[in-house]
Amino acid sequence: MGVVESWSRLMSLLRQHAPADHADLPGPATEQILAAAEERMGVPLPEDLRKWLLQNNLDLPEEEADDEVECCGFAGFPDEGTFFLGIRAMEKLYANRSRPGGFDPPDRPDNPFWRNDWVPFLSDRDGWAGKFIDVRDGRVGRWRVGEITITGEYASLARYFDSVAEMLTKVADGSHPVCEVIEGRLHWS
Repeated sequence: MGVVESWSRLMSLLRQHAPADHADLPGPATEQILAAAEERMGVPLPEDLRKWLLQNNLDLPEEEADDEVECCGFAGFPDEGTFFLGIRAMEKLYANRSRPGGFDPPDRPDNPFWRNDWVPFLSDRDGWAGKFIDVRDGRVGRWRVGEITITGEYASLARYFDSVAEMLTKVADGSHPVCEVIEGRLHWS
């Protein structure tokens, strides 16, 4: 299954089981928005990331964005502590993480905390933890400040979305240990 199909499956599950959360999500990005972001970031967006953003650009409306936090997103999805980033939030976090020379720290090119080849697509509010897609091979990894960065956690963005869909299926059938749907919204305990 490709990224568009995986995301569509996930959105169908969200619409069916948490319709209020689904209704909050905005529409797609445009090719012009993506091309401008690539130019500002200086890195091409991986094809899967591009296809996903053309389905839903999950930036909050500008009037709801909070300049006091590193990242803004739709609370409670895909989990309690993190959220999917839209292209503006990706750019902001990427600019904060990227380094001259291409990786951080500069003395660990084979095992860095961050590489400029990684584009974040999911984060917490502080930008201290999240997931990224590697522009070199499309694999998904994760970072957390103070911990070792994991590369290749998922083979693709589609595989990651499949895992979120599996989690949402557990929420819907009542077997998820810390999430339930209340009045059409995901609630985490």
